[in-house]
Amino acid sequence: MFVFVLSKDGNPLMPTNPAKARLLLKTGKAKVVRTTPFTIKLLFESSSYTQPVTAGMDTGSKAVGTAVIASGKVLYQSEIYLRDDVSKKMEQRKMYRRSRRSRKTRYRPARFDNRVNSRTEGTLAPCVKSKLESHFREKRFVESLLPVTKWKVELASFD
Repeated sequence: MFVFVLSKDGNPLMPTNPAKARLLLKTGKAKVVRTTPFTIKLLFESSSYTQPVTAGMDTGSKAVGTAVIASGKVLYQSEIYLRDDVSKKMEQRKMYRRSRRSRKTRYRPARFDNRVNSRTEGTLAPCVKSKLESHFREKRFVESLLPVTKWKVELASFD
């Protein structure tokens, strides 16, 4: 078990053991920033020396696994489950929009030619965009905790 450490500027440093973190908190040299995962921020200037840290991400259709390793030790592991209700929510939104349009409202301008996908090329479907953003969100979260120097992403092809 490790306690994640941030420098005075907010940059991630190498994690420490709970005993050292408890000592820093007790002497007032650090403050608690986040409780899950437990992260402290130093209140004094320190050297920003870090070891090489490698992070890996295993993408999947239902879940994303992330692990961070430094000098043979696992520093962080997580598994996040992706949303599977995006297309259902889009259908519901479509239903609400159609019911709004069918109401008898006078002086409403015609809005039949303003589709997003017909205007721009290369747009992603909302369910794919949601999955992609959740991958990037997890990557940013890991990089806010640990000084990651290298990422390895496992890509799997499927039929």
